[in-house]
Amino acid sequence: MGARTGSEYLKGLQQSDAEIWLGDERIEDVTAHPALRGCAQSMAHLYDMQHDPALRDEMTYTSPTTGDPVGLSFITPRTHEDLLRRSAMMFHWSRFSGGMLGRSSDYINVEIMAVYHQNDPRFGENARNYYDYARENDLCMTHTLVNPQSNRALTASGHPSADVALRIVDENADGMVVRGARILATLGPLADEIMVFPSTVLKAASDTNSLAFAFTIPCATPGMKLICRESLAYGESRVDHPLSSRFEEMDTLVVFDDVLVPWDRVFLKSDPELCSRHFPETGCLTHMAQQVAIKNTCKTEFVLGIACSIAEALGSNEFQHVQEKIAECMINLEIMRACLRASEADAKIDKWGVMAPDRAPLDAARNIFPKMYPRMIEILQLLSASSLMLIPPDSALDSPVAEDIDSYLAAANCTARDRIKLFRLAWDVACSGFAGRQVLYERFFFGDPVRMMSVLYRTYDKQPLMDRVDRFLNRDY
Repeated sequence: MGARTGSEYLKGLQQSDAEIWLGDERIEDVTAHPALRGCAQSMAHLYDMQHDPALRDEMTYTSPTTGDPVGLSFITPRTHEDLLRRSAMMFHWSRFSGGMLGRSSDYINVEIMAVYHQNDPRFGENARNYYDYARENDLCMTHTLVNPQSNRALTASGHPSADVALRIVDENADGMVVRGARILATLGPLADEIMVFPSTVLKAASDTNSLAFAFTIPCATPGMKLICRESLAYGESRVDHPLSSRFEEMDTLVVFDDVLVPWDRVFLKSDPELCSRHFPETGCLTHMAQQVAIKNTCKTEFVLGIACSIAEALGSNEFQHVQEKIAECMINLEIMRACLRASEADAKIDKWGVMAPDRAPLDAARNIFPKMYPRMIEILQLLSASSLMLIPPDSALDSPVAEDIDSYLAAANCTARDRIKLFRLAWDVACSGFAGRQVLYERFFFGDPVRMMSVLYRTYDKQPLMDRVDRFLNRDY
């Protein structure tokens, strides 16, 4: 098949028999449901970009298997040029949504590209075969990593709550049978398949063997249910809900009721120690972190653009306190750009023969952004003030009060109608339910921020710096 079009992506969703629940309703067609069709259309546009004559060469590359064009996010980068080509492709996708589509499929594509190093040779071969399959069929993937936390004391100790955690309950000639649940499969209703990541906090003990695995299966696999949270797509007006109407990617709880996972879809099994080593061993973390740094750079660009537009519209851009706040966003953007550029400039071939971005600047970027983003949203609120509340719905502009709106809601440098569009966008970024979910999402994107800092502390190469201090203390000149 090669690189899909948007219509081919949507047709695949329509033909899927995935069991998806929103409230008391089972959704039969996600491409037609008001809670999901806006994001489905946005995802379809990403696939159509692969066939845009002006972008095709920047969005695809030649399949090493078939010779057909395939999505560039699947490429195995062997050179700096490959890495930068992939980066440019991911920027195209992320800028389309202003970084608001956190789980566009390139996030998982770069992960499945990374080579697995497994405890059983057949599982490593499974991973390589699946990579080829996903690339040639241009799959849209979701993933799940975290077990439900019914008892945080247990999960903190590395032993998931066994009564709810996803686990292996049986094996037979066809595959392994799993039961339990996983949480936070973002984009689940709009994905073709789900990758069940290995848990990275398991203790290496015999009683956790049944909890140690990695696999992928279609979202329509019998026995699997995706249970959606409340929809944040409150309407389909592109003016009233400019972001939630387009990019509500939906988070889901995934329930597995004795689901059979075929052996050729198993990538890791019954090895808790390897689960914990999965991300550093395969090198996939740095590739995923590069995609996230690109997404966060685009998100910062978008928020900064809105902040500048607000100040310009209101005529407040010459106030020093306004300039200070916007300058803070500018600094954030340049930090994100610098971290990304450093990671790509210092990329090296890893032990798998893959050109991997340098991890240290990406670790810095992914630890600082959860602090940057909530602050930038606060800045939008402070710059906008009451203007965020004076935004009548778009329908009012075709009502008997339209003349009053045109007269009294004009801003210093824009008409009332343009002001409404701008501040509806600012509301959807800074105040709506969609906005609140985005802040929460960024706070915990890679997990517990305290644990993330602890990982950075443990993995950072501190010894050369301490050695330098020691040499200085022992100098007599």
